[in-house]
Amino acid sequence: MIARLSGTIVEKTEKSAILDVAGVGYEVFVASVDHENLVLNEPATLYTYHHVRDISEELFGFSSLVGKRLFEMLLTVQSVGPKAAMAILSVADFETVRNAIAQNDAAVIAQAAGVGRKTAERVALDLHDKVGGSTMVLGKTTSRGVIRDDAMEALMALGYSLADAAERLKDLPDGLTTEEKIRQALAR
Repeated sequence: MIARLSGTIVEKTEKSAILDVAGVGYEVFVASVDHENLVLNEPATLYTYHHVRDISEELFGFSSLVGKRLFEMLLTVQSVGPKAAMAILSVADFETVRNAIAQNDAAVIAQAAGVGRKTAERVALDLHDKVGGSTMVLGKTTSRGVIRDDAMEALMALGYSLADAAERLKDLPDGLTTEEKIRQALAR
């Protein structure tokens, strides 16, 4: 499986980007928040989900492990495939979508193209306990979107679920370095 790609953005379409990695161009479908932040002819790293079907293979990319894990959680919901999951993640930044799920706010999820009310309710019902507390911030928000939370990503790389990593990082004092956050989270 292709888990991560690093290269240069050489082309952007409406819902995807082509990432040149050592002379090979990979088309990667991205959520709107990531699509806006990808700049042509600039380096980029995307965590990818490699979706294989009988008739095609597709890559779905995310600027952070948090986005990838949220995407994978969405795929566990009945009748939510990769395109619907990406549509849900394109409604707003990853933190807003995660908070909507945590708060059982199906109205936000139903804003996704091709996702009806029943599917949105199913997503909220199936995942609200798995995404962490509704007040956990996944990353700092800026005008260009959500900045990656390196401590969150490090905990998830160590095998913690999104909810467990969020719980361990909750209520840590401000001003800590990434290493200090990780150390204190692991000590909890």
